[in-house]
Amino acid sequence: MSRLLARSRKAAVNAALATMLLAFVPAPEGPRGLPSMTGQAQAATTVPPGNRSAAQPRIPFASARRTAAGGSGYEAKFDRIIGVLRRDTRLIRDIKRVADLYGIDPVHMLGAIVGEHTYNYDSLDSAQSYYVKALSYAGIRMEFSLGGEHVQDFVERPQFERCNAGRKDTNTLWNCYQRVWNATFRGNRVDGIRYPDKTFNEAFFQPLFAGQSFGLGQLSPLTVLMMSDKVASTSGLAKLSPRDEQEIYRAAMDPGRSLHYMAAILRDAIDAYKSVANVDISKNPGITSTLYNLGDPWSRAAEYRRRRAAGTQPWPVENYYGWLVNDRIEVLRGLL
Repeated sequence: MSRLLARSRKAAVNAALATMLLAFVPAPEGPRGLPSMTGQAQAATTVPPGNRSAAQPRIPFASARRTAAGGSGYEAKFDRIIGVLRRDTRLIRDIKRVADLYGIDPVHMLGAIVGEHTYNYDSLDSAQSYYVKALSYAGIRMEFSLGGEHVQDFVERPQFERCNAGRKDTNTLWNCYQRVWNATFRGNRVDGIRYPDKTFNEAFFQPLFAGQSFGLGQLSPLTVLMMSDKVASTSGLAKLSPRDEQEIYRAAMDPGRSLHYMAAILRDAIDAYKSVANVDISKNPGITSTLYNLGDPWSRAAEYRRRRAAGTQPWPVENYYGWLVNDRIEVLRGLL
């Protein structure tokens, strides 16, 4: 018995020492420079399926205005995009294939497509229609610039030195550029120049139509650039350069390529919440769709982590867009 007690005490001392040592090991950082929880031993907690809100959160006025301008309603737009997806069996096969490549459930991709086309954009007749529309941009001169200065030259300024120091993936790099723009340039006068009170995306990446995104996944050129490394490493598609505007637009608009960027965005959101907040959102398409709609999943994961630690928010909460996805989840799964 005395030997057993001695062994128990020794084991307890070793466990305590191990815990103390772990406490001094810094957590690894995520792509946004935010602290990650992946170094901790506990497994990520799975976010339950379904909506946390009993009723759909308020739909923004901008969405209502776009829908009214098209002489339609949300139910009609939902039915239309479901009809497009149901008819286009090849597109569904491609969605399944790409989702598998990025390690996500294809229903996440369907949620993003249906949400965009119910609230933000009227669907075309088929995936091929998006490809044809992409060709209509061929030959149009476009440049990601502000006041005649290309964005690639702009981010070489000394204010972006921290972003450009060391090797960073494209998601981290362009998010860093956005933070510097917001903190230093947006709405401010710098070196005698007054910069517009616009987002980084609005200021540099909308040479054709202000406020517009493109293709089946309604992707902005900046989002495509952010996901360039993840897509290149996963799919083998070529990495994109901000100086090749035409290629970026084709990537956003050609369904054969845009599906990869959609999947990468959703994968990134899942990774952000698991890494930063130690929760697994992969079983809740309403949450991934919400993040697809809102963007910036790493900062949102950090904010959720703080609220969860304070006891004010036990689970991530869907917005109006994600609420629809969870509410109609059986319809979406029926397409697969």
